[in-house]
Amino acid sequence: MKVCGFTFIRNAVKFDFPVVEAITSVLPLCDYFVAAVGKSADQTRQLIESIVPGKIKVIDTVWDETKKQGGQVYAHETNKAFDAVPEEFDWCFYIQGDEVLHEKYLPLVKQAMLENLNRKNVDGLLFDFKHFYGSYDYVGDCRHWYQKEIRVIRNDKNIRSYKDAQGFRKLGEKLQVVPVEAEIYHYGWVRHPVYMQQKLDAVKAFYGGISEEEAREKTLAREFDYKAEYDALARFEGSHPLVMQKRIERLNWHFDADLSKVNMKWKYRWLYRIEKWTGVRLFEYRNYRLLK
Repeated sequence: MKVCGFTFIRNAVKFDFPVVEAITSVLPLCDYFVAAVGKSADQTRQLIESIVPGKIKVIDTVWDETKKQGGQVYAHETNKAFDAVPEEFDWCFYIQGDEVLHEKYLPLVKQAMLENLNRKNVDGLLFDFKHFYGSYDYVGDCRHWYQKEIRVIRNDKNIRSYKDAQGFRKLGEKLQVVPVEAEIYHYGWVRHPVYMQQKLDAVKAFYGGISEEEAREKTLAREFDYKAEYDALARFEGSHPLVMQKRIERLNWHFDADLSKVNMKWKYRWLYRIEKWTGVRLFEYRNYRLLK
């Protein structure tokens, strides 16, 4: 069995993406790794090349300005990286620039890939997600955060990144997947408030089809206000991946969450309570077809 990782990234230094940690976290499972690095205003390319010289292939890309609306460009860049994966690889591990796999899950993921290697009806592996918010001490605790997503897929170029690169489709259909008992830790909402606001302005620009300058003018904020934006949070009681330890030690802002706050419309508040009582998330959209 041969495994290749892949990702896309741009302006990782400028927006303080933990992309080094992201790639490093999955490298023990990968024989090779492909990173599509968009033309950046910083040293992103050099940063990626420095991780493990010889094991990571950088392909230089230019983001298509005509694909801003709805974040299509993210799927487009994901596909560029995936298409650069050589045919010899069986599985492909997709990791985004703000996602990290805890080292405790490495054996479980490898075992799942081995067990499903010859099950040709299995298109990919489904992971649980934990979304950190504000600091490394809190996680999202509401329906706003997606619970599961596909992060390992077969090396089948009929598989394409979907919409804004959250999931995948095969010839237009949802992938058939098997769940793996492993979590992806998503750190996209944990960075200094200045960098967080700059990143959100850039995202708004791509989703809205406007320039970053226009997005900043609409926001009129220099720093992101974490306390004003969340629906509900819970305290994180576990351990962070080892690759994140140095970044966590460099934490240079403070955030205390009010864990009693539940800021939702009444419909979502009731669904939230039902989920807390039963452990079941009703009416959840599934971006996949689950196999046993």
